[in-house]
Amino acid sequence: MNLVKKLLIIVASVVGIILVAIILLRPYLLNITFGISDFFRDFGLTAPDDVFQVKDQRYGDDSMQIFDVYYPVGTESALPTIVSLHGGGYTYGTKETYQYYCMSLAQHGFTVVNYSYRLGPKHKFPAQIEDTNTVMDVICKNAEKYHIDINNIFFVGDSAGGHLNAQYSAAVTNPEYAALLGLDIPQFTLRATALNCGVFDIKDAASGQMKYILEGDPSQYAEEWDIIGHITADFPPAFVMSATGDMCLPYAEPMYNLLTEKGIEAELHIYGDDQNKLPHVFHINIRNSFAEQCNDDECAFFEKFIK
Repeated sequence: MNLVKKLLIIVASVVGIILVAIILLRPYLLNITFGISDFFRDFGLTAPDDVFQVKDQRYGDDSMQIFDVYYPVGTESALPTIVSLHGGGYTYGTKETYQYYCMSLAQHGFTVVNYSYRLGPKHKFPAQIEDTNTVMDVICKNAEKYHIDINNIFFVGDSAGGHLNAQYSAAVTNPEYAALLGLDIPQFTLRATALNCGVFDIKDAASGQMKYILEGDPSQYAEEWDIIGHITADFPPAFVMSATGDMCLPYAEPMYNLLTEKGIEAELHIYGDDQNKLPHVFHINIRNSFAEQCNDDECAFFEKFIK
């Protein structure tokens, strides 16, 4: 009996340790699963020879406040510029995670800015959108250096980056919302944006992975995180994208409908079919033919608005 009791105590202790570890590591579980997936996705990829890289440019003192700039080799003047707002549930991801995807966009004839931002749970809202605004300020002030055309700026963002993209795009085009968020928007013209595999409803965003960047009761951020309520007719033309196997698919069509009801030019694209259930943020996998088609389509959409 004593042996049985000892074994039960050991088992209970091990189970308890596992449960505590799960609770403590819960905000980082996404980091582990995405990190493994992204490693294999990009394994063996190398930078293309036709893209010039300006690496590890700083826009702040934190180690995460850093960006790269990519543009076609031989570029001597400003090009229409895509800024990538990476995903990762606001707790995962860096510019390195998106480097090959962003370089593939540069191959379409754009300058591309690929930046990291401060992540949760260490850094709470509004650190992420503040970093986005700061990097925009830095690149606009150094536009000539980086071959950036501040009159032809485009955003791409997926997953949490899709949420951040929608939020920042709304702030750029709605001064009242920018003031609410405490942002002094630099001078540039946002021509169009791509909202990829994103969550745009505050209730679902605040109750999911994104809750890890909110301090205290999420309801206190209802006004700041109400993207839908702050989208005006000045919101940029939008390419709204999801996929047949995307967990965020339910948010794509309602967002598209909202934009078109406000008179905003928008396109809805759902990639894949019953035989090809494409996953969340499939378009980052540049080896995938559906990703290639999606990224070609987004760049073609942007090209329509270059002035």
